[in-house]
Amino acid sequence: MCGIVGYIGKRRAAPLLLKGLRRLEYRGYDSAGMAVIDGTLILRKDRGKIEQVDNRHNFEELDGIMGIAHTRWATHGEPNQKNAHPHIDCTGDVAIVHNGIIENYMTLRELLAREGHSLTTDTDSEIIAHLIEKFYTGDLLGSVRKALMQVQGTYGLAIVHKNHDEIVVARNGSPLIIGVRGDETFTASDASAILEHTKKMIYLEDGEVASLRPGRVMVRDLHDKEMKKNHETIGWDLAEIEKAGFKHFMLKEIFEQSESIKNVMRGRLGKKIKLSIKGDIKGCGRVVIVACGTSWHAALIGRYLIEKIAKIPTEVDCSSEFRYRNPLVGPGDLVVFISQSGETADTLAALREAKKKGAKTMGIINVVGSTIARESETGIYIHAGPEIGVASTKAYTNQILALMLLALDLMQSKDGDVDEKMISEIKSLPGKIESVLQEDKRIHAIAREVADHNNFLYLGRGINYPTALEGALKLKEISYIHAEGYPAAEMKHGPIALIDENMPVVFIANRGKGYDKIISNMEEVKARRGKIIAIATEGDNEIKRLADWVIYVPRTADELTPLVNVIPLQLLAYHVADIKELDVDKPRNLAKSVTVE
Repeated sequence: MCGIVGYIGKRRAAPLLLKGLRRLEYRGYDSAGMAVIDGTLILRKDRGKIEQVDNRHNFEELDGIMGIAHTRWATHGEPNQKNAHPHIDCTGDVAIVHNGIIENYMTLRELLAREGHSLTTDTDSEIIAHLIEKFYTGDLLGSVRKALMQVQGTYGLAIVHKNHDEIVVARNGSPLIIGVRGDETFTASDASAILEHTKKMIYLEDGEVASLRPGRVMVRDLHDKEMKKNHETIGWDLAEIEKAGFKHFMLKEIFEQSESIKNVMRGRLGKKIKLSIKGDIKGCGRVVIVACGTSWHAALIGRYLIEKIAKIPTEVDCSSEFRYRNPLVGPGDLVVFISQSGETADTLAALREAKKKGAKTMGIINVVGSTIARESETGIYIHAGPEIGVASTKAYTNQILALMLLALDLMQSKDGDVDEKMISEIKSLPGKIESVLQEDKRIHAIAREVADHNNFLYLGRGINYPTALEGALKLKEISYIHAEGYPAAEMKHGPIALIDENMPVVFIANRGKGYDKIISNMEEVKARRGKIIAIATEGDNEIKRLADWVIYVPRTADELTPLVNVIPLQLLAYHVADIKELDVDKPRNLAKSVTVE
């Protein structure tokens, strides 16, 4: 959450920074600002989305060939002009942009105030500028290192000083990358901001600081030891982060799923599963999957898959709870961490806790080179490509298929053979997803019928209970409609009290195990005049008797039904939000990559 971009080189910085900010706006969008050096430090910032702030302050008119910029997702202090980044020191010579949370900021704030510093914002970030001022004696990099020795918490930082032809950057728990092309150097919290300029990136590690000059980078640790860094090449290009004619990134990413899911299979799916997993995970006696949000829903499906296919006991934990309950994991356990960004703060903290306890660790990650990918012993990249819409879609389906391949891999390590029918079913998924996408107009029509309702209930059984959770989450995230997901049998234990003609109920009702019980649950809703939307298997005409609207999906193996069932739920949420004229890609109060606890 929050976006940082910086540039030093030969071109005017402001237009490059503004374009980078626009590509980062999905990470935070309640305020924005820019600081450039042009003989002096020029600062402009304000509340609002980037276009609104730019219209008021005209960023592009700024001169100077060095600068930093920020788009904010508020943590400390409400979104307003004074709390927007960049922040400056008392002299107005130093400007900083910061992602993360400074945990001891109140102590430092009181100390700085006693020393005569004038702090003017409600943020934790501002104290960093004043600490740098306190320690500054002409060496910017040195003063940043000394300042950060006082700080407890997480940060991705970029700093400029009006008397220095350099940008200093630092990282602890919040991602920051550096790109170099010729005599230009870029930095950002996400590769999308600088990808059009270079694909070669340097990833900072926690506890590292760097001095950026035109075409040159020097990285040190907080104790002034020089660090040798290698360049890594980003495997996707600018075209993948454009809308390509779609109204919103979210809609584009929903429609990309029939293709993106092939990337999970590529090179891994044959007569045997080939995952290129490092180390020995085959003998694990238990699997624990740890994740947040949408990834947690994928994890719940992973539990069904691993226990059913590989016959290995599997647990699922919310990342934010994992390390606070002294989890009983250790040697012999495989702990799997799922994160689209690979930077999710709670999941990263859980990974480090599991490693301390001696468990084997695996990441299921989208972003190559991310922190969780680097710190896990082994992993599976899901190769979904860049996902710009804040509400996850294609990363979710790719995560589920990656968990399916992991389950098959664990099974074949014991039994030696993979069911050819299941391999065939997996290979048929792209075509089946494509057929569901063809129902888009029908789903849009249903969305028009239900968009004015204020409460929804989503019900599923077995492996599709998590699908119900995910469908409800999507509606909540982007339409701001209250929605709850439940195991269908739990409806009778409370939620049924809410059902009336004003409560649409979405049933995931594929033919197969539990179908008769789902039909009984639908009868109970119908008896209370509830409105029913059913996700049903093609050819199921019986269900029309009970459902007000039916969305058909192709028949597939029970284990793979979540992959086809979630597509209409994503589309339903999308169309409801769009009909309500909401900002689908940037829902209020949310950010794409949650890098604070």
